[in-house]
Amino acid sequence: MQTSTELKNLLNRIDHKSYPAYKDTKGVYQFPGYQLSIDHVQGDPFASPSKLSIHMKGAVSAFPKELYETEHRRIALQDYLTRQFARAVERYAFKAKGSGKSGLIAISRCNQEVLERTACKIDPKSGDLILRLEAGFPANGRTINARELMKILFEFLPESVENSLYYKNSDKKKIQQTVFLADDQQYIREQLPKMGLAAFVADGSILPRESGISSRPMKGAVAFTSPEELKVTMELPHQGKISGMGIRKGITLIVGGGYHGKSTLLKALELGVYNHISGDGREYVITDDTAMKIRAEDGRSIKKTDISMFINDLPNGKETRGFYTEDASGSTSQAANVIEGMEAGAKLLLIDEDTSATNFMIRDELMQRVIHRDMEPITPFIERIRELYDNYGVSTIIVAGSSGAYFQIADSIVQMDRYVPRDITELAKKEAEGFPVLSGPEQKAEDPVFTRCPGQNRALSGNDRIKMKTLGKEAVQINRESIDLRYVEQLVDSEQVSALGYCVKYAEKHLLDGRKSIQTVVEELEKKIRKDGLAGLCESSSNVAALAVPRKQEIHACLNRYRGLKL
Repeated sequence: MQTSTELKNLLNRIDHKSYPAYKDTKGVYQFPGYQLSIDHVQGDPFASPSKLSIHMKGAVSAFPKELYETEHRRIALQDYLTRQFARAVERYAFKAKGSGKSGLIAISRCNQEVLERTACKIDPKSGDLILRLEAGFPANGRTINARELMKILFEFLPESVENSLYYKNSDKKKIQQTVFLADDQQYIREQLPKMGLAAFVADGSILPRESGISSRPMKGAVAFTSPEELKVTMELPHQGKISGMGIRKGITLIVGGGYHGKSTLLKALELGVYNHISGDGREYVITDDTAMKIRAEDGRSIKKTDISMFINDLPNGKETRGFYTEDASGSTSQAANVIEGMEAGAKLLLIDEDTSATNFMIRDELMQRVIHRDMEPITPFIERIRELYDNYGVSTIIVAGSSGAYFQIADSIVQMDRYVPRDITELAKKEAEGFPVLSGPEQKAEDPVFTRCPGQNRALSGNDRIKMKTLGKEAVQINRESIDLRYVEQLVDSEQVSALGYCVKYAEKHLLDGRKSIQTVVEELEKKIRKDGLAGLCESSSNVAALAVPRKQEIHACLNRYRGLKL
């Protein structure tokens, strides 16, 4: 390890040299209170910024151990420090001048959700802290401007560290509120199964968002108020008594007119698998963290998924116990999404009528009379939904605006009326009595088989440099293979998508052997992440990408959409 003075001397020596001379700065340097590691140096001022990391001993940052002693507190504190450091460096961005990305200083941009990221990592035993960021090393054209880099490394970063990474300089009340909120959110998550609930929406929650491109709460929005029939009360460790709507396990239908808040409620439930920051409005919207949003997905590939629970006896004789297609229809894709959700351990399915295949969801009585059951290969979801819960413990929440077919089988029916929920279960059930009961299948479905064992892609076998590119939240590219993730709707950050790309790379190199099932592969990926963090998936421990932890369900979804998967 070198000293900060040696780094300053080095920068003076290479000033005005050709840009590649910056490579000599790579290494670890001792600054007052912390170590600065220059992990990767960009090739030119227009390339991706250089990667730096700040390493600080727990005894120096001095955050009390109780602030990170549990996993949910540690993640909340890491998220808080990432946001604080981002605010601190934002004022210095591009204050150092030059061409290209010169002067850029940035860290992961956090949204409303609290995610575990590589940007900030606290050791749960020692309290040692690692903070990872990017910086554009300044240049004039392609000539080094070391004087401007000195501003970044010797003025801007030390001030940002001083203002955000020392407990003595922190807003202790805000930190306490942050970890207390995490405690309360964790408490609700633990109470859901004990109370027989699939989700909880607190009274006073603000569910509408600012706009379609903003996840911030809408100003002046109607606050959520639970109907009395569905109201439950909890005593939180810090917030105290809190009331709200408890959505029970089983089958729940959300109905109402257009623009009355049905999809807004469902969207809040989708993202309730994550904790949210204070002020978001959805802090106490908590959903079973295995919940999966299910939809039709025309054109996706399906790799030997057992969809026989819903689709059988195809006219062309195609096998549905191990269904394969490169271009699925709406109904087959939604059937596969349900089965793959079960394979991923989902105990709650979230479905919006607007994004579903109608022939997968229902077949009304008239259609059943005209097209006899033995002429229709699709067993609609409505005929299996009760079976899913009774036999597999999988609950369902469905948004419906045009069909009342599910009234007869739903356990609970909630009407959204100008963003206010009303329990209309009794009324809807009574009205449904006047309509014919839809006939169901004569036999119970065979249990789906989850024994798919992917082998290694030969095109990637022995390839130490598998190229990967993240395309926002839309897709991740492995070499020339693009994995389309547009309809994996519970991904909230492009860093999660990057992490999924690294999961696929790691699986291709170390796990896909034709003997391990997809479930086992995902379990081993999770073990790797738990043991070594997301950084353990990266090729180099010193050049760690900006990543955020995806859920097990999203890892499954990514592998299932990977056309390069060899099955």
